[in-house]
Amino acid sequence: MTSTRDSLAEATSVRKSLVRAKGQLLSWKLAVGVVGVLLLLVLSLFTGVYDIFGGDGGAEMFQITRVPRTIALVLAGAAMAMCGLVMQLLTQNRFVEPTTTGTTEWAGLGLMLTVIVYPDASILARMIGAIIAAFIGTLVFFMFLRRVSLKSSLIVPIIGIMLGAVVGAISTFIAVQTDMLQSLGIWFAGSFTSILRGQYEILWVVVIVVIAVFITADRFTVAGLGKEVATNIGLNYNQVILIGTILVAIATGVVTVVVGSLPFLGLIVPNIVSMIRGDDLRSNLPWVCLLGIAIVTICDLIGRVIIMPFELPVSVILGVVGAAVFVGLLLRQRKRG
Repeated sequence: MTSTRDSLAEATSVRKSLVRAKGQLLSWKLAVGVVGVLLLLVLSLFTGVYDIFGGDGGAEMFQITRVPRTIALVLAGAAMAMCGLVMQLLTQNRFVEPTTTGTTEWAGLGLMLTVIVYPDASILARMIGAIIAAFIGTLVFFMFLRRVSLKSSLIVPIIGIMLGAVVGAISTFIAVQTDMLQSLGIWFAGSFTSILRGQYEILWVVVIVVIAVFITADRFTVAGLGKEVATNIGLNYNQVILIGTILVAIATGVVTVVVGSLPFLGLIVPNIVSMIRGDDLRSNLPWVCLLGIAIVTICDLIGRVIIMPFELPVSVILGVVGAAVFVGLLLRQRKRG
C-alpha cells in the first residue's frame, strides 16, 4: 500500500515538473548558444585547402562541397546527440548511446549485407538496410537489459561494447569473405570529407526524427523514471520503448550510411547537458542538438587543419575526446559509490 502511494505521489510530482518545464524551453542563454554555433558553422564554410575566393570555380566549389559538408555536420551532430539522450532515458543509464550498445555496428552490418545482396543498391536502399539492422540490434540490447539484472550501471555499456564487438567481428569476417574489407573501413571511417552535393540529402530524414522526439519528449521523460511510475501515470511503457527504438534506429542508420561512425558523441553531450540542466528531454533537446553540432564541428575543424592539406577523420578526434570523457564519467560514478 505504501509503495502504491509513493508511486502515485511521484507520478503527481512528475506531472507538475513537466508542466513547469514547458515554460523553460526558450531563454536568452539558448539564443547565445545559437549564435555561437552559427559562428562555428560560418568558420566551417570558409575553412579548407581550396581557395574559394581566388581559385577557379571557387563559388561552384563552395556550393558543391562546403555547404553540403556544413549541413551534414549540423544534421549528423544533432541526430547522434539526440539518440544518446533518448537511449539514456529509456535505459536509465548515463553510459548508453549507439556506439556503446552496438547499434552502430548493427547498422554497418545491415549496410554491408544490403550491398552484398544488391551490389547496385541506391543510397535509399542502403539506408533501409542499415535502419532495419540497427532496429534489430537495439531491440536485442533492450531485451537483454530487461531479462538480465545487472548490479552496477557501469556493466551495461561494457556489455553493449562487447555485443558491438561481436557484431563487428561478424561484419569483418563477412567482408573478408566477400572482398569488401576496404569498403567496410570506409563506411566506418566517420569522415565528412566525401560529403558532396547530391550525396548527403538523405540526412534530412533526421529532421523528421528530431521533430518526432520533441513531440513525444514528455513520454520519454516519464518512461525514464521506470516502468512502474510510467504505468501509474497511464503511459503505455512498451509502446514508448518501441517508438524510441525506431527513432534511434532511423537516425543511427541514416548517419552511418552517409557519414559513418561518430563514437561517443551521444555519450558526451547528454551527460554535459544533464549535469547542468537536469533530465527533462523537452527543455534539454535544443541544448543537446546545439552542443552536438558544436562538438562535431569543432572536431571536424581540428581534423581539417591539424595536418593540412590532409585531413583526419572526425571519428578519430571524437574517439579521443569521447574516450577521455567516458573514463571520467566512470571514475565520477565510482567515487559516488
